[in-house]
Amino acid sequence: MAVNPVDIDDMDLSEVEDLRDATWHPSLRAIPVAGIRKMVNLAAKMDDVIHLSIGQPNFPTPRHIVEAYIEALEAGQTGYTMDAGLPELVDALAEYYGKRYGRQITGDNILITTGATEAMYLALTATAAPGRQFLVTDPSFLLYAPLIRMNGGEVKLIPTRPENGHQLDPQELIDAMGMRTYGVVLNSPSNPTGTVYPRETIETILEECAYRDIYVFSDEVYDHLILDDMEYPSVLRHALDLDNIMVVSSFSKTYSMAGLRIGWVIASQAAIKKLRRYHMFTTTVANTPAQWAGIAALKGPQDCVRDMVKEYAARRDRVVHLVSETPHLTGYWPQGAFYIFPSLPHNVNANTVCLRMLRETGVCTVPGDAFGESCPNSLRISYSTSMESIEAAFERIIPWLDRQKF
Repeated sequence: MAVNPVDIDDMDLSEVEDLRDATWHPSLRAIPVAGIRKMVNLAAKMDDVIHLSIGQPNFPTPRHIVEAYIEALEAGQTGYTMDAGLPELVDALAEYYGKRYGRQITGDNILITTGATEAMYLALTATAAPGRQFLVTDPSFLLYAPLIRMNGGEVKLIPTRPENGHQLDPQELIDAMGMRTYGVVLNSPSNPTGTVYPRETIETILEECAYRDIYVFSDEVYDHLILDDMEYPSVLRHALDLDNIMVVSSFSKTYSMAGLRIGWVIASQAAIKKLRRYHMFTTTVANTPAQWAGIAALKGPQDCVRDMVKEYAARRDRVVHLVSETPHLTGYWPQGAFYIFPSLPHNVNANTVCLRMLRETGVCTVPGDAFGESCPNSLRISYSTSMESIEAAFERIIPWLDRQKF
């Protein structure tokens, strides 16, 4: 294993200066230099790197989905769809969610987007405004807070704690609500923690938000990656109606279709009508042949999903064990997605540790400050890679951390 000397002192400074340039809109300053990208870009300059940093499945896209994509191309399905999405896909999603959650969903409740990222972009930037406060868990995926701040909204962070497996305390969330609270952003299973909120938490939050007329934005892109024997408590399942919720999801994680970029928003008909108009001025429509591939994903065999989830569960079990054997790391039991967010001792800066560990061992992880303010001593480990790579990575991590004097 080669040691890779790298210069970390001046990383990303040029980008920071660019955002200070008067040419650009001041709202761009709300967009941080992504900690994930910083680590991946640095790793790209090195040799013999093992990535525990990437948040996308390492499985090939199932063959029947690939074939549907090819067939759509060969059939000339390369033009624009309806602005809400390919009608066949919209109808398939309405039928799928209606059966899965036992509630009435129609095509008028669905908007197809260019991945879940655009879906969340539309939902948050269409509603964030000066004077409106949004409650966001900390740590959380790096997308939410910048989108809110770009449009003048206020972000109030609600910390979750490693000693509680990063479960969200619904009473703490409710206590943080005030007269200016407009929305709550949820992500379960969570990126970066892998935490799945139980039904009681979801129901309590939904009931209070309905009473106070607060919107709930629920990022459910990992909704199929439930690694224990439990029913997934979706906001869509437990909300009384769709009037104050927007649920975002995609095919990316469930079917290993990240690059095909098909996501969606499910909300009230009134909300979808407004978002459709906004969507026309962002990406216009989502990728047409990829939408046909999405129909094949929904209607085709689901054993591919079950096989992937089974493998993720095996990797989770192994990673939890390896973390427990690693000096200075404290873990917990994540129930979903493919992440764990273990903690270093309280006085340790994980950003420094991750950079040094990458430089000296060639193992790439992501420091906790990429996901918020409350866990600067944590790091995200992704097990969306092979078991062999996981074993090899910890063969480097364990002795390296054992030598550290924190």
